[in-house]
Amino acid sequence: MSAEVVLGVKNLRKYYGQVKAVNGISFEVKRGECLAILGPNGAGKTTTVEILEGLRKPDAGEIYYFGKVVKRIDDSIKERIGVQLQSSAFLEHLTVKETLDFFGGLYSKRLPSKELIRLLSLEEKVNARVKGLSGGQLQRLAVAVALINDPEIVYLDEPTTGMDPQARRMLWSTVEDLKKRGKTVILTTHYMEEAEYLADRVLIIDHGKVIAEGTVEELIRSIGEQSIIEFSLAGIETISIENLKKLLPDIEALEEGRCMITTNKVEESLSQLFEKTKNTGIIIDDVIIRRPNLEDVFLKLTGRSLRD
Repeated sequence: MSAEVVLGVKNLRKYYGQVKAVNGISFEVKRGECLAILGPNGAGKTTTVEILEGLRKPDAGEIYYFGKVVKRIDDSIKERIGVQLQSSAFLEHLTVKETLDFFGGLYSKRLPSKELIRLLSLEEKVNARVKGLSGGQLQRLAVAVALINDPEIVYLDEPTTGMDPQARRMLWSTVEDLKKRGKTVILTTHYMEEAEYLADRVLIIDHGKVIAEGTVEELIRSIGEQSIIEFSLAGIETISIENLKKLLPDIEALEEGRCMITTNKVEESLSQLFEKTKNTGIIIDDVIIRRPNLEDVFLKLTGRSLRD
């Protein structure tokens, strides 16, 4: 293992009866790097991360922390990692500061509560009780708790859920600052824009296996030098994607009623699109031609939207 690698996984496996939740996953993460782990619901990403956090035991495989094989995630590892869970249960009668002080007391070293309150912009809520916090404020508190022990590796699970756009951007700046300080960030998110902005590398998991790994640009290039024709459908009550594919085999469904076609022959594809939908009652509307992004890569590889 390279000295620069702070976390490694080799052939990790976890089974639930006949279900192979994690089926031979391997990857490495370097110091100061942000790795985004993406996958549809049920793909195995949550189980993988929970194993690395010590919340579940693997059935097979090896885990390396800081260059050493670990049989279990004991206190010596937990002192060096921070975990922000998607659903965090705090004592509702405690204030924000009291919550940070409580969790800080569980570690041999800790960052000052005042520093974390400033870092997560919780100054106005420092004496507010947990039960009175909004969803976004609770998320910021959960991230602050994950950083209380000044960890070398931070696990962030859907950290910006419930946040408004301004708060989301603020947290992105916090993650960027952590990376500059040499911290390693393991990010799971449903926001593709978030993964594109923060991740140095992206790991896409489906059916318990790694199906793609690389930088955002590498993954985009992997689907070819193509263009995306994105459009809305009007003039019809309902039509299934299966029936649409009979007319347009290359069509793929996006969110909010939009569709797309990936092509390297834009003019030809547009001509076919309008020709094949002529006299069908289908109206093509709001056409956009753009370069592929991470969402397109994900859809191409898994056949599903990240939120499916």
